[in-house]
Amino acid sequence: MKKSVVFVIHVGFWIAYLLLLFVIVAAATTGFSSGISPEYIIKVGFSFVLLPSLITFYLFYWYLFPKYIKTKKIGPSLVYGALFSVSAAFVGGLMLSLFLGSGILFKGGVNSFLSEIATMSLVGFVAGVMSIIIKGFITWYDEIKLKEELIVKNHQIELALVKAQLDPHFLFNTINNIDALILKDQQVASEYLNKLSDILRFMLFETKTEQIALSKEIEYMEKYIALQKTRTANDNFVRFTVSGKIGHQMIAPMILIPFVENAFKHTHNKKMDEAITISLIVQDEKIVFACENKYSKNNDLLLENNGLGNDLIRKRIALLYPERHSLVITDQDNCYGVKLTLTND
Repeated sequence: MKKSVVFVIHVGFWIAYLLLLFVIVAAATTGFSSGISPEYIIKVGFSFVLLPSLITFYLFYWYLFPKYIKTKKIGPSLVYGALFSVSAAFVGGLMLSLFLGSGILFKGGVNSFLSEIATMSLVGFVAGVMSIIIKGFITWYDEIKLKEELIVKNHQIELALVKAQLDPHFLFNTINNIDALILKDQQVASEYLNKLSDILRFMLFETKTEQIALSKEIEYMEKYIALQKTRTANDNFVRFTVSGKIGHQMIAPMILIPFVENAFKHTHNKKMDEAITISLIVQDEKIVFACENKYSKNNDLLLENNGLGNDLIRKRIALLYPERHSLVITDQDNCYGVKLTLTND
């Protein structure tokens, strides 16, 4: 919610509150005809009602709600709420004593003093409850707007993802490699052509659902790696390992492959053994994916320049696995590493 709107809500609340305060105090003092001056009414109203209300309102608004009420900590909320209300009442009592003399609170004895403190505490607590209602409404509205923005952003990210999936360079290079293989080994060329067909089918159809079997994501990566390896005679260029029981594990489609694609795009020395290492550890409660690639400083390009950049990848993972993921990216000694941990529901 815009700050200007929040400001108007606060101003409107306090105008209404002051009008109500004026009516209550005027009625309690039987109006101006009883000989009580307007100055006296203002001092009593400010000290007895307005000051405790202001203190508790904003203590509840800025501290109690975000720290305890929003996190559903009922016990601490009640304790701190009572403490704030009583403290505000003592501040109001002190101000009343400064305005009207120190004996004003004890004119009826200790019982009168306790009664007046209890009344001011109750008044402050009611104002605090109103602040919770206002803060809750503003928070609820902001969360709705945030969800709407996230949905729009998710659509934009998904569109960028689809565009990145159909990487023309990958397609052209793979087709050219298969074309060269046809003259050398038609059977191998046919196998690679089938892999490319499976990859295209996966990108066009399998990624439309919210989740797919983890085994399909792994199969996609294996075929993608196999096609990339056609560009080098070094069989040890890439090391890909999978450990753990895959079973019926599910995962968001195309959540791991962008890291693999970026690793190939930024690794240029294909004669190096294990220039790219990819590992996937599957456990009952989580999936741990790691990808490292060695690169040359001369060819060190920003990942955002090609395919899905880090920013889009982070946002997509955050949308699909809110508070259920950990993404750690390292870049040192000409080695770029990614470790992604996804926690199951």
